[in-house]
Amino acid sequence: MSDHIRNTGPMLASPRCGAKTRTSGACRSPAVHGKKRCRMHGGAPGSGAPKANQNARKHGLFTRDAIAERRRIRALLGEVRKLLEKMK
Repeated sequence: MSDHIRNTGPMLASPRCGAKTRTSGACRSPAVHGKKRCRMHGGAPGSGAPKANQNARKHGLFTRDAIAERRRIRALLGEVRKLLEKMK
């Protein structure tokens, strides 16, 4: 055995990756310095889409207007369900 003492305190205290694994658990790897993901989940240099990516979200599903419209529809459906419950 070696007499080397491991100093694992800083690594154990480092923030963890926020990614969800295939088994629905949280990734336990430490996040890359200055990022929220580990090197395997998008924290590595050069990973991810380039700045001003022309192909990102072209469908408009996540625009502010689309999200607001879905919220209005969901609220309207909730009101209709309540009305139908009262009519029973």
